[in-house]
Amino acid sequence: MWLSDTLINLSSISTKTWYPAMAHESYSLDDLARQLGRDRRELEKLANRGRIPGRKVNGEWLFHSTEITHWLEHEMRSYSTSELELVEQTHPTTQLDSEHLISSLMPEELVEVPMDARTKRSVLESLIEIAGRTWQIWEPATVLTAVQEREEAYPTAFENGVAIPHPRNPIPDAVGEPLIAYGRTLSGIPFGADKGGLTDIFFLVICSDTATHLSVLARLGRMLQLPDFVEKLREAATPQETRQVIIEAEKQVAEQ
Repeated sequence: MWLSDTLINLSSISTKTWYPAMAHESYSLDDLARQLGRDRRELEKLANRGRIPGRKVNGEWLFHSTEITHWLEHEMRSYSTSELELVEQTHPTTQLDSEHLISSLMPEELVEVPMDARTKRSVLESLIEIAGRTWQIWEPATVLTAVQEREEAYPTAFENGVAIPHPRNPIPDAVGEPLIAYGRTLSGIPFGADKGGLTDIFFLVICSDTATHLSVLARLGRMLQLPDFVEKLREAATPQETRQVIIEAEKQVAEQ
């Protein structure tokens, strides 16, 4: 596992709240099994135990698509490589280069090494400024607010010193094409990691649709499970070297 094996705290995701007006965005148990590529009986057991946000209507489970996306994002924090690969397979990105998903979304101009930031807010502001070099950030203040709200709901920092800040929900009116902005600070800063760990490696993920968002998180998760990948990122002294580490890691993941 690349992250904590602790059971995910779903207290921030209500299993009781439901939105009838958005019924077209709901899944049945069979729909959910197909969507996730998982066994229906397994999902039913998790739902009965309160491990999946949903509600029974006329004796049948119904699941809101947005809540399922949030739940899956949390679950992915403890997924194995094969489980993360399944997420990619069930959320294909038809408009992007799936073989080079991360490197294609992170051109050299979106890599800042070192990044001059000393606080959580300054990290987020710097990453959004870096992302703005592509002219795909139409409303920087909206993006900053969305990313901050995500961090307040559940920090994206992990124990290995990596964080993947991103908006909790797509914000298509504020951004254009999907992108990843990368920054590494010379020293770690408090970013909400468990046990008070410091963070120095940051991937800002901006996607305008859920499938791409989940695929990017899953691909990054697989790469972060590679031996020495994080250390190689720390050793890379320039944007060019950093991006080459990314390219090589993604190639290795594709060959698994």
